[in-house]
Amino acid sequence: AQVTVDGAVAGEIGRGLCVLLGVARSDGAAEAERLAARVARLRVFPDEEGRFDRSLLDVRGAALVVSQFTLIADTAKGNRPSFSEAAPPAEAEPLYERFCEALRDLGIHVETGVFGALMNVELVNDGPVTIVLDAEPTDARPRRRAR
Repeated sequence: AQVTVDGAVAGEIGRGLCVLLGVARSDGAAEAERLAARVARLRVFPDEEGRFDRSLLDVRGAALVVSQFTLIADTAKGNRPSFSEAAPPAEAEPLYERFCEALRDLGIHVETGVFGALMNVELVNDGPVTIVLDAEPTDARPRRRAR
């Protein structure tokens, strides 16, 4: 994957994950760190049998992290998305940087785009595999009741 800004390559990786990161108003440093740990350990790379059983850490892959506030769009009403839940740039950029640093702290090689810039992202989506992760803690989700 690679990201270009004004025709120049800003970040580029080989095998790994292209992470499109949206930061919401409700996000904080804890969510950034928790999400980075999940991304690093998510088992989405195939093992010898072709099953998802290897993580970014296992395959020694890299991460291309691109800020993407449009992921926070609310499309529930009308034809124009609302971005009111997206964190403003002054709040989002430090959390974007914290997420990248948390990945680096785990030993992941991280490349980035340019925060807030108009970027062109190119990637080879092997599979294709696309997974949405939420920074919410697992205990915040409704639990199933045993019957």
